[in-house]
Amino acid sequence: MEQAFQVDLRGVVDLLSRHLYSSPRVYLRELLQNAVDAITARGGGSGAVRIETGGGGLRVHDDGIGLTEEEVHRLLATIGRSSKRDELGFARHDFLGQFGIGLLSGFLVADEIEVVTRSARDGAPEQAVRWTGYADGRYRVEPAGRDAPGTTVSLRARPGSAELLRPEIVKGLARSYGSLLPVDLTVDGEAITGEGPAWHAAHPDPARRRRALDAYCQELYGFVPYDVIDLDVPEAGLTGVAFVLPQPVAPTARGAHRVYLKRMLLAENVEALLPEWAFFVRCVVDASELRPTASREALYEDELLESTRRALGERLRQWLVRLSETDPVRLRGFLRLHQLGVKAMALQDDDMLRIVDRWLDFETSAGPMTLAEFRRRHPKARYVTSVEEFRRLSAVSGAQGVGLVNGGYVHDTEIIERLPDIDPDAALLRLDAAELTTHFGVLDPVAELELRPFLAAAQRAVERLRCEVVIRDFDPASLPALYLTSRAAQYQAEMTEAREMADELWSDVLGALSGAVTADRPQLVLNHRNPLARRITSLTDEALIELAVQGLYGQALLYGQHPLRPADTAALNRSFLGLLEWAVHGTGGQESGEGK
Repeated sequence: MEQAFQVDLRGVVDLLSRHLYSSPRVYLRELLQNAVDAITARGGGSGAVRIETGGGGLRVHDDGIGLTEEEVHRLLATIGRSSKRDELGFARHDFLGQFGIGLLSGFLVADEIEVVTRSARDGAPEQAVRWTGYADGRYRVEPAGRDAPGTTVSLRARPGSAELLRPEIVKGLARSYGSLLPVDLTVDGEAITGEGPAWHAAHPDPARRRRALDAYCQELYGFVPYDVIDLDVPEAGLTGVAFVLPQPVAPTARGAHRVYLKRMLLAENVEALLPEWAFFVRCVVDASELRPTASREALYEDELLESTRRALGERLRQWLVRLSETDPVRLRGFLRLHQLGVKAMALQDDDMLRIVDRWLDFETSAGPMTLAEFRRRHPKARYVTSVEEFRRLSAVSGAQGVGLVNGGYVHDTEIIERLPDIDPDAALLRLDAAELTTHFGVLDPVAELELRPFLAAAQRAVERLRCEVVIRDFDPASLPALYLTSRAAQYQAEMTEAREMADELWSDVLGALSGAVTADRPQLVLNHRNPLARRITSLTDEALIELAVQGLYGQALLYGQHPLRPADTAALNRSFLGLLEWAVHGTGGQESGEGK
């Protein structure tokens, strides 16, 4: 035998409060939604919603369509029947409600709800109906005497919920949720609704409109915006404004936007409205076509929301392009604040890439400069992919006339590598550190011949460190030695280190892989232009040459911020202690001689 399900209303209310709504404060939004839908259903222009507080209770009155007794039974006493709103005409596109559970939200704060309603439809009875529902699932319906068409919903706070029905709290909630509604909304006689969205208000001139929107942003978000961008997406019925943040913000911070649906506040912290890169704006929008989730506290993720997100991103992009054409100074100011967002756009958009190329300063060996200007000054410029590599090579490469761009910051390398997409002649080559030696001066044959004994001893000093010693002339003269390694040499060193740490099987595998790479070794380049380096090259004592060269090797690693292997650390310590002992021993000998 078939049986009907029994509904535990307390369980349903508990489900709403714990898992659907984020807070019981939404009860007023749901009651407002029902009132506005009733006014919309009646038609004939804007209506009125009056909220009255006092005595621990709340009353919400509207002059909307109202209900007959039959409709009361079907609408208010049936939970979950999606067709009932269609049958009675309450599922029209221009209604706010879509889920038919608004009245249940009243049980979030009350154990009893009273609805007094009279239908305004032609032919409907002139007598009002009183429906009283209880949180335990019971309800009763009875005549309520004659009354004007419309509906009054009354709540009395349950123990622990009285705070949410206090007059000041109710006014705040009504103002937050309903300030833009196209009805006359009052709380205890105080008008809540104004003239509609601030971005639709008429002003004598653009300057006054901007000042009004600045004040609106200050009231909502607590800051005066760097700029204001009008938003319009017709397919979503969306209008609004984007406020550009006047201070930097982390790109990982998701923007929280204020979203209204058909003039009713959806939420103040909607995150999915804009593309992720648009973290530098905060938006206030109203839309008629976007769909809310069941809790009406977020936007439903569908194709329309995705296309709206793209359209809003395009609007921000157009604003930047126009700014670059009409107000370069203001654009530079914006880029200083929010360059990461623009860089992220430039990875996908050619117009943004042109803006970055022309207006955004990059770190270069010639100081901060745009990529376009740097290429003009250095036709054969190079770039590196890490900040550490730029810091150790920028001074040396600049001194040799090789312009260098730091591509080590977020998105910089990708942007540099994308430049040929907008200009085939804009390509920058990545610098291989070893190629710098081709820009250094070589010694004359006589000097090179005289230094061969020293070079042989110096090579023996660093042979176990897998390094090659060469002598060159280069600037800056203050630098005695430079450690340079090519990408191939670095790969070879990493493979060798991995082989030494691996077991026998993996050592053989890594040995086969490293054997496929052409042998290449890092170079310790001694600067013959440096006085200290020249004095060291004149040494003849092999033990002293070993200590001095290993000391220069360690200093070059530290200067270039290279990682130190255990062998490097041992060589650095040995050279330091050896040179210290040699210096102390030599001084002590002189003092002994003077004492004699």
